[in-house]
Order: sequence, then C-alpha cells, then structure tokens
Amino acid sequence: MAKSVSVQDLVNRFSLEVLAGQKDLNRLITRPRTHRPGLEFVGYFDFFQQARVQVLGSKEINYLHTLSEEERNSRIGNIVKYHPPCFVVTRNQEGLKYLMKYCEEEGIPLLRTHEPTTKFLELMDAYLTKALAPEVAIHGVCVNVSGIGILLRGKSGVGKSETAHTLIRRGHRLVADDIVVLRKISPETIIGTHNGKSKEFLALRSIGLINVSRLYGRRAFQDETRIVLDIELTQWQENALNNELELEPKFSDYMDVRIPHIEIQLQPGRDVAGLVEAAANNWYLRQQGYSAVEDFMKRLESN
Repeated sequence: MAKSVSVQDLVNRFSLEVLAGQKDLNRLITRPRTHRPGLEFVGYFDFFQQARVQVLGSKEINYLHTLSEEERNSRIGNIVKYHPPCFVVTRNQEGLKYLMKYCEEEGIPLLRTHEPTTKFLELMDAYLTKALAPEVAIHGVCVNVSGIGILLRGKSGVGKSETAHTLIRRGHRLVADDIVVLRKISPETIIGTHNGKSKEFLALRSIGLINVSRLYGRRAFQDETRIVLDIELTQWQENALNNELELEPKFSDYMDVRIPHIEIQLQPGRDVAGLVEAAANNWYLRQQGYSAVEDFMKRLESN
C-alpha cells in the first residue's frame, strides 16, 4: 500500500494559513517533492506533475496579476481541472481572491506561508521525501559512530545492545534499538531511524531498559542517520580464516540499495566496540581514496 500524508498534515507541520478548501484538508498526497506550475500557466501541460503539491511563488503570482481577468480565469481554470492535492502560496502574497474562488469551487485547499519560496521548497521537499519514502523494519541496532551510520545485526543475545552501550559511553550516538526502521529516500540512500515508541531507549540484558539521553545526555541520541555500513555480529568460528589482509567486499541489500557488509566474530575479551569504530574509520578513509592494503603492498614492492 502506497504511503501518503494529508493536506492537514502539511498545515499542522508548517503552520500554513488556509485560504480556501477548509473542508477538503483530508485530501491525500502520495508523491514526494513539489511542483511550481510555470509552463502550465501558458498552456503547456505535457509534463504537468498534477499529483504533487503546487507551490506558487512571486514569479507565478506576479505573472497572474499581469493578466486580464478573462485570461487569468482561463489560465487558472486549466490547472484546477487537474485537481492537484493543494496549492501553497509563499511570502504571504495577497490579492488572491480569484485563486480562492476557483479552489473553493473545485474543492482544492489553497494554503499560504510567510516563508520565502526557495526555503519553503527545500523544507517541503525534504519532509515529503522522508514521509513518503518506502520503508522496512528490521531487528537490530542502529548507531552513529563519528558521523557514520551503522546497522548492527545478529542473533538475539549476541551482544548488539551491549556493543551499542559501549559505543555510547565512548561518545557515539544511539539511533534505534531492537526495531530499526529503514527508509529509502533516494536510489542510493537508506536512512535508519526508530519507530517512535523506542526512541532513546536501549535494552540491556540483566540491567533492563535505560534512557540513554537521561543517563548520558542529549548527545547520546540521534533521531536518524544515513546507513553506510551493515555489521553482523556472529559467534567465533575456530576454523575460519580471520587474518586476511583484505576481505572480498560483501554487500547487504535493502530495498535495492547495496550497503557494505562486514562480519565481526565475537570472542571473550575482544573489544567489539573498538572493532566497530575501526570499521567506521576505515570506511571513511576509503571514501577519501585511501586503502591500507594498497599502501602496504606499495611498501613491499618498493623494497
């Protein structure tokens, strides 16, 4: 089932003024990002994004003001017949009686904000992209280590939450424990967040539930993070090869987005949190173009 938000949700979130269509605020928005009808006002509708929120900035409103009443009615009438979910006028612009008339007749909410057009477009696009993003919920822990989003997975009782607790004590941040909500906000980007109910909570065996913000301060928690590493905690295997210079790259797939995958085997005395930190820092260096293995091999070849 496709996700949606209502026009009323937009009114509440952005404190929008309702100029027309008060009884139609339950209309649903299912498409991310907004649209500014420019070409449509001159009669070109081949690529009209009619299912998106229509934003009218100074350019659009000033253009309409320059038209004769008959021509203006024609231009607006051509657009409202497509029944977009709503119109939003920026910069508290006035002189909108003709828009109010058509929107009221067609049952389309006409909203207004004091925000400048560019800023409002950025805010609205960011909100709709996240609110309407495809999502899945998985069992695991999500942390942000030095600005790097990491998903910790493994069987129940393997030590995911305890590892997260150690990382928090070292100054890193919890995003979600037990249930991690993954949202796909672009073809290459997965955001990890909590489900709302578990926000700030971490469950530790033998201790119980703790609130990391209350216990360690507000910096111990982060609402969401981009996932760039998928780390699986597994039991130690005696016969496994664990000392390779560089493992063959592996990936996990979440909603068709590939995330680098690392397996960390557990053993008494192993600093698992330290290994997670090392994996995060090593990933960052790779993004900067540095490979420790390549550097090492060059040194060998130079002798």
